[in-house]
Amino acid sequence: MATQWIRSLPAVVLWCLPVWSQTELRPSRPGDVVRILNTDLAVLETPESRTDLDCEVSPIKPDFGFDFRFHAGYQVRIPLRELTGEGNQLRVLVRVTPLDRPDSLHYLVDRFTVPPIEEGAKGEAMLPGEYTLGPGRYQVDWLMRDRSERVCSSHWVMEARLDDEHRDLPLTLPPDTVDQRPQDIFRGQSPVERVALGQRLHVRLLVNFSPTDPRDSTLKPWDVDAIVSILRSIAREPHIYHFSLVAFNIHEESVIYRAHRVSQIDFPALGEAVSALRLGRIDYRRLEDPHSATRFLTSLLVEQLGPQQPEPDAIIIVGPKLMLDKNIPQQALKEAGRAKCPVFYLNYNSNPRGSPWRDAIGAVLKIYRGLEYSITFPRDLGAALTDMVSRLREPH
Repeated sequence: MATQWIRSLPAVVLWCLPVWSQTELRPSRPGDVVRILNTDLAVLETPESRTDLDCEVSPIKPDFGFDFRFHAGYQVRIPLRELTGEGNQLRVLVRVTPLDRPDSLHYLVDRFTVPPIEEGAKGEAMLPGEYTLGPGRYQVDWLMRDRSERVCSSHWVMEARLDDEHRDLPLTLPPDTVDQRPQDIFRGQSPVERVALGQRLHVRLLVNFSPTDPRDSTLKPWDVDAIVSILRSIAREPHIYHFSLVAFNIHEESVIYRAHRVSQIDFPALGEAVSALRLGRIDYRRLEDPHSATRFLTSLLVEQLGPQQPEPDAIIIVGPKLMLDKNIPQQALKEAGRAKCPVFYLNYNSNPRGSPWRDAIGAVLKIYRGLEYSITFPRDLGAALTDMVSRLREPH
C-alpha cells in the first residue's frame, strides 16, 4: 500500500498519495508503434475533457533544474467521496508530443494505490506527476482511470523555453525530447567520453551531506537533489579523468563515503551511504561537547585541504551552507599548511535571503586561497563550472 501523508486543513483533510511507479510505454520492436488500448486512445484523441471521475487537473509549468533539463508535470485533486471503498487503483496515462516533431509520441504511465476510505469521508486526495523535457513546445494529453473504468481527462500545451541566462548551459536533454521523471537521484551515470589530448585532471571532491543548521536532523530532498546534480555536472566534465571523493555528515560527525582515484563516480554506492545515515539520533557524548562539530570539521579540512602527496590538480568542495555555533579556529588550519593546488567551493544556498552570511567553510577559505561560488539557480552552477574548468585548464 502506498504511504500516505495527511495534513489537516480547515474543515477538510488533504491526503497526498505519492506515485507508486512510473513507466514509459515503448514499442516492442524498433520501428513499431506503441500499442495503446482503443478506449484510452479515444479519450486522448477527444479534445473535450472527461469528468466521469470527478477531478481537477493543474498543469505544472516546465522549470529548469540543476540537472540542466526541464521538469514539468501535473497535480490532480480528487474529492475523497470519489474514492470511498475497500481500496482502489488509479492509472494515469500521459501522452506528450513535441509540436515540432508530431510523430514523436511519448507515453508515460503513473500508478497510484488508494487505501480503504470510509463512506462520508471529507476532503480531497492530491496526486503529483512529473516528467522531464528538453527545450520546445509540447502538447499534453492526460487521462486517469479507476477500477470502475471511470475517466477523468484533460489537455494542454506548454513551452519549455530557455532564457538568455540558460542558453549556453550544457543541456542533458536535447530539444523536443521527453523522458521519465528521475526514478532515483543516485542512479548510475552513463560513461563519459573524455578528451583524448591535453591535460588529464585528477580532482578531489569533498562533499557535505549535512543540513545548513546542524540542529536539523535531515537535508531536504530537493537539497540532496541539487547537491547530487552539481556532482553529476562535475562528473561529466570531459577533461577530468580521475576522481577522489570524500562525503561527510556533520550530524554524525563522520566521513560516510570514500573513493580514491576512480575513473567514474559510483553514485549508487554514494546513495547507499547517504541512506544509511542514522539521522535524528544523537550520541550523548556530543551533547556534553557543544563544539564537537566544529572540531570534526576542523580536523577534516586539515586532512583534506592540507599538503597532499601526490597532489590532485584541484580540490572541489560541494555542499549547502554550513552554519556552526563556533567558528573554526583559523590558527590550527594555518599551522597545518595547505595544498598547493587550486581549491574551489561550490556553496549551494537555496535561500540566500534567509542565510546571507558566509558559512563555516567559506569563512576560512582565504587560508587556502580558495575561490567560492554561491549556487542558488542553475545559471549560477553553469557559470561556476565554466569559470572553474577554464581556470583548471590554464597552464600553471
